Amino acid sequence: MTSDPYDTLSPLTYARRAEPADLPELMDQPCTYEEFRDCLRDLAEVNRITQAYKPTLAFLSRIAERHEASQPLRILDVGSGGGDGLRAIAHWAHERDVAVELTGIDLNPYSARAAREFGDRKSSDSKNRSAPLAANIKWLTADVFSYAADAQPDVIVSALFTHHLSSPEIVRFLQWSEQTARLGWFINDLHRSRRAAFFFRFLPVIFGWHPFIRHDGPVSLWRAFVPADWQKLLDEANISGASIESHAMNRLCVARIRQVS
Repeated sequence: MTSDPYDTLSPLTYARRAEPADLPELMDQPCTYEEFRDCLRDLAEVNRITQAYKPTLAFLSRIAERHEASQPLRILDVGSGGGDGLRAIAHWAHERDVAVELTGIDLNPYSARAAREFGDRKSSDSKNRSAPLAANIKWLTADVFSYAADAQPDVIVSALFTHHLSSPEIVRFLQWSEQTARLGWFINDLHRSRRAAFFFRFLPVIFGWHPFIRHDGPVSLWRAFVPADWQKLLDEANISGASIESHAMNRLCVARIRQVS
C-alpha cells in the first residue's frame, strides 16, 4: 500500500522545489522488475495522452534543418526509461526520412530490459512503420557522468529525468550536456504547479494507472521547476544561450542549439 504524498510534505508549498532527498519517488526505490515495467508501461500511456513528445520532436525538427543529411543524426536520450520517447523519435525520423542513430541510457538496469521487451512487442506489430528503426535502438545501463560514447552525440535529449536529480546534479548534467552534445540539447520536464498536482490526483484513478504513478505524479510536480529555477541552474552551470520554453500540458523545457560552422 503506497502512502499519500500529500501527507509527507507539510505545510504544502510550491514556492520552492522539493529536493529528491526530501521527497522520494517510489520509482526510485527498490522494487521488482514486474512492478517497474508495469509502471513504465503506464507512464508511456501518460506521455501519449499528454502529448509529451511534441516539444522534443519540434526541437529535433529545428536541429535536423542544420544537420548534414549525408550523416545520421546521433541522438542520445538520457534517463530513457521504457524507451517510449526514443520510439517516438524513431517514428518522427521515419516520417521525415531523417537518418538517425538512437541510443538510450539509464542507470536502472530494469529500464533497458523493459525497453527491449516493449520494443519487441512494437516490432511484432506489422502496422508499426517505425519498427525497423525502433528495433535498432541501442539501450545502455550506465551512469551518464561516466559514459563515454563511441562517437560524439549530435543531440542529447531527456524527458522527465531532471526532476529525479538534486539541484547540484542538475548543474552537473547541464555542464555535461553542454560539453558533450555537438549540435544541441533539450530537457523536457514539468512545470511546478499546485493546480496541475491537484488535477493529477484524479487521472491515475480514472485511467487505472499503476499505484507508483498515483504516488509519484504529485511528488514529481513538487520536485519540478519554474522558469526562475532553470535560470538559476543555468547561471550556476555558466551556460548562456539556452532558452526556457513553456509548452502545453504543463511542460517546461530548456533548449540549447549550438552555433556550429
